[in-house]
Amino acid sequence: MQIKPVIRRRDIRRHGRITATGQYLAIRYTARLEQAGAATSVGSKGDSYDNALAETIIGLYKAELIRHRGPWHSVALVEAATAWWVGWFNNRRLYGPLGDIPPAEYEQNWLKGQQP
Repeated sequence: MQIKPVIRRRDIRRHGRITATGQYLAIRYTARLEQAGAATSVGSKGDSYDNALAETIIGLYKAELIRHRGPWHSVALVEAATAWWVGWFNNRRLYGPLGDIPPAEYEQNWLKGQQP
């Protein structure tokens, strides 16, 4: 079974073309950016503040997980793998520009006021 993107009528009306729902981030993401005090760089409510960054992460996700580990036989398998990948990406991936520590550890250090 192949997973097909969901195309909703409201997406066609809003954007004037058929768009894959996965190209747009959830309102929760926008709320988290507001909570973190991120400066907006893109338009209306519900849009991501920085589409370039979001699209980069989506591209990594597709390349590292979806295409590399497929084919996927159910939505449940994709959801479970996605949860694993997000956990790895945030909590275990060593990120060079942050001093070879995971992003979550860097954020915790920053919140504590420590130098990472």
